[in-house]
Amino acid sequence: MNKILFNYLLKNFFKTFLYVIAVFYCFGVILNLFEEIEFFKNTEVSLFLPLVLTCLLIPGMLIKILPFIIFISSMWFMLKIRNNRDLLTLKVFGYSNLRIFLILALTSFFLGWMILLIINPITSSMSKYYEKTKSNYSRDIDHLVTFNKNGLWIKENLKNGSRIISADKPEGDSLINTVIFHLDTNSYLIEKITSKKTIIKNNNWILNDVTVFKPSNGILETKKVNQYNINSIYTYEKITSLFKNFDTMSFVDLMVRYNELLKNGYNKTFLNQSLHTLLSLPFFLLMMTAIASILTMNTLKKSDNLKFITLGLIVSVLVFYFKDLSLALGQTDRIPLILAVWAPVLALSLFSLVGVLQINEK
Repeated sequence: MNKILFNYLLKNFFKTFLYVIAVFYCFGVILNLFEEIEFFKNTEVSLFLPLVLTCLLIPGMLIKILPFIIFISSMWFMLKIRNNRDLLTLKVFGYSNLRIFLILALTSFFLGWMILLIINPITSSMSKYYEKTKSNYSRDIDHLVTFNKNGLWIKENLKNGSRIISADKPEGDSLINTVIFHLDTNSYLIEKITSKKTIIKNNNWILNDVTVFKPSNGILETKKVNQYNINSIYTYEKITSLFKNFDTMSFVDLMVRYNELLKNGYNKTFLNQSLHTLLSLPFFLLMMTAIASILTMNTLKKSDNLKFITLGLIVSVLVFYFKDLSLALGQTDRIPLILAVWAPVLALSLFSLVGVLQINEK
């Protein structure tokens, strides 16, 4: 009988979780589809492409709000088994509040690891395909920046042609080993500029230790100068934002390629934040399930449902506000970044410990 009841708990908990995920997914698709249609409105693509891209984007977005989703799922499941008197049946067969709580909390914990190690690599690949496809159709110059194993590449449109820039990686407020190709409107080379170090101050690029190559009558003339200035729409912040976005990288990628990413110039602060945010996910799911279980197990009457659902929503909003505030403090070095990521989990752990002692007495 215990095995049947255990399977009943797991089966119905997963069903509730999948149902909530499906609802959020559908809402996400509906809301984002209009934005994708707007993006492609001046292109000759069918509705199918915006729909596919939307479907690829939403799973990655859902992982970011997964603690909130598991909280809603847990609260809904607990209210459902309590209102159906299944909770009383479980207690008759020896399932205490604490035992039910531990089953759901540990299930969420292992679900978090499964999502992190199996689902997250898939959603990251989907996000990567989404970004790549959007960049192919983009009319926005901001999308013409990329970073790969060959370094940083930028294409910038000018009034009299275009400019292609390559560099090794950002370092401080500079780019190392910069190469700039100036092309005319017919894509013929006007000049090539190389610089060992390029300092970027707002939109002003100051190239140092410069060599300028200009084609003239079939001959490539070479000129060395100490300094060369150009104006660009790209600030250093805009360029380095590329090194702060890890949405297309899975937890496994971040772990395996950590040293490589740092060597390639990726921002260490944001790299650590992304890595620890993903690492904390299973623990966050465990704690949000714990909070939902504690709130609903303390509900004795059906008439209390609305009160505790409202309280649960308020708690979840406060948790996410505290999480964002903590990350902001970590990014500005007010508190250690690792502490900023894990502080909400630690706070929820303390709250859950008190709540568990209360429900175990009932």
